[in-house]
Amino acid sequence: MKIYTKKGDKGETQLLGGTKVQKKHIKLEAYGTIDELNAYIGNLYDQEIAQNHKLILFNIQNHLFKLGCNIASDGSKQQMDNPKIILSDVEMLEKEIDKLEKKLTPLNVFILPSGHHISSLCHIVRTVCRRAERRMVALNNKELLDENCLQYINRLSDYLFVLSRTILKEKKIIENRWE
Repeated sequence: MKIYTKKGDKGETQLLGGTKVQKKHIKLEAYGTIDELNAYIGNLYDQEIAQNHKLILFNIQNHLFKLGCNIASDGSKQQMDNPKIILSDVEMLEKEIDKLEKKLTPLNVFILPSGHHISSLCHIVRTVCRRAERRMVALNNKELLDENCLQYINRLSDYLFVLSRTILKEKKIIENRWE
């Protein structure tokens, strides 16, 4: 199979299910941003971080593919059995956040996204995640998304924030506080 089809040369593409849409379509904005997020998660995974963080990030990458499939579907073909984001996917993130937060000092001030290149990368990934969430909310205003999808992307940005703090703690670096 060739990597190029030439079908998108005029600014259109197909959703899963076959519906043709323009490449500026709100669905493409949403799942394109999720794809970008997944690439950044992969970059974070490739850093020198603890193996337990890598396992969570690997799971997240798989969940983001599920999320992208759900958004990219036009819903017209019932036989398409797209994998779904389920409540346990959201709960996995919540459990990991809780586990990491137990080892951190409670926050009573804002912290700056800095301190170490891996921690800063977590913040970059977090902001891309927030953009993906905004795209999904815009799509949800036009076409109702499964609430697990919205919850997942919201928890993911929280996880990335906590991971950035955890990385600093593991590297014995003091957080830069906003003054």
